[in-house]
Amino acid sequence: MRARGTLVLLHAFPLNARMWEGQLGLADTGWHIVAPQLRGFDGASAPSTPLGAGDPPAASVDDYAGDVIDLLDSLHLKQAVIGGVSMGGYVAFAVLRLAARYVQGLILADTRSQADTPEGRAGRDKLLGVLRQGGPEAVANDMIPKLLGETTRRTRPAVVERVRSLILANPDEAIAGAINALKTRPDSTPLLAGIHVPTLIVVGEEDGLTPPSAAEEMHAAIGGSALVRIPAAGHLSNLEQPDLFNAALAAFLSHRV
Repeated sequence: MRARGTLVLLHAFPLNARMWEGQLGLADTGWHIVAPQLRGFDGASAPSTPLGAGDPPAASVDDYAGDVIDLLDSLHLKQAVIGGVSMGGYVAFAVLRLAARYVQGLILADTRSQADTPEGRAGRDKLLGVLRQGGPEAVANDMIPKLLGETTRRTRPAVVERVRSLILANPDEAIAGAINALKTRPDSTPLLAGIHVPTLIVVGEEDGLTPPSAAEEMHAAIGGSALVRIPAAGHLSNLEQPDLFNAALAAFLSHRV
């Protein structure tokens, strides 16, 4: 099958690119799927491509975005659909801000355009303390109740353990670098009205970190965007409801891009 284009999928914090294994089957629809590890995360794991594996931890979302742009150049790609969950969405915004010419389309899943509030930054600092005290395991214990919806936590223990394993695979330095990058990221809200590429916004109906209201605000501001709400899913809708998430992506890629 002749490739229809390239889809770059950017992972959430504090997971890694293996969270996208359930989406790799989208290659059967004719899209080339690239799921890179962001700087320092689980760098040795196939089938994902490590970015900046020998570089210091990220200092900003622009570091991650620069790595993604370098990857596109190394693959000789002039354009790609850029998609991300949570932190991956923030990196997608940074790619758009730094090098919009590469962005053929956007997928913004369980993310928001706003920067952290002062309360949010204080929460990041608290999580850094959790990491220093107890490592990735303590971060997993702190984050899993926030990352996964109530339905998943109650009925899908395998998903809970999968998320835990993805978090535990990451070095302390990568998690700490991401926390610092997240709390200093710029406000991307001014970008929204100027987005003119096909855009899909996805949100889990049980997402408490970036709730449906945040998705609706982006949808209202990005002209022509599509919004899909995923039932019985929290902040990691691609892992919690992969069939519904994949159907939304496949429809968007087939009919909008």
